[in-house]
Amino acid sequence: MSNYKINNPDGVYFVTLTVVEWVDVFTRKRYVEIVLDSLRHCQQAKGLVIYAWCIMSNHVHLIIAKEKEPTLSDILRDFKKYTSSQIIKSIKEEPESRRNWMLWIFSSAAKKNSNNTNYQFWQQNNQPKELISNEFMEQKLDYIHLNPVEAGIVEYAKDYLYSSARDYEGSKGLLDIQFIE
Repeated sequence: MSNYKINNPDGVYFVTLTVVEWVDVFTRKRYVEIVLDSLRHCQQAKGLVIYAWCIMSNHVHLIIAKEKEPTLSDILRDFKKYTSSQIIKSIKEEPESRRNWMLWIFSSAAKKNSNNTNYQFWQQNNQPKELISNEFMEQKLDYIHLNPVEAGIVEYAKDYLYSSARDYEGSKGLLDIQFIE
């Protein structure tokens, strides 16, 4: 079995979704909102369970599971497909000073991948890691929440808006989460 596949359908996984070439897309609020809205939809319509999350400038960390069908792989596939198409559409239609450069990068990435036709937004591999022990789960939870601190964006994890750290500190975050116990 591959280390980079979701093998246990009932498992809890740490995944990282990375923009191709590490393009800093999520420096614009409208692109972050596309990701947040899609995560909410996956929670409500597809049974995605989010335990922790963080959106950085060019990647997204999640600790997730699923409550029902479809599979977690299917949910991630649909999420990536939808968000990539919506973000590309927004780049094309909304004011964006980096438009030509970003579209060129996403187009170049698509040419290297037979699964895409015009643009590739997300890297293909999510590098899912099943969280099989409490120690590993706590390590990944800390890693997610401390990512903005380590990047020098905020001094305290709870101050980063696009993360579940505030939920774990007793405030309400932007997404509904289930707490890791």
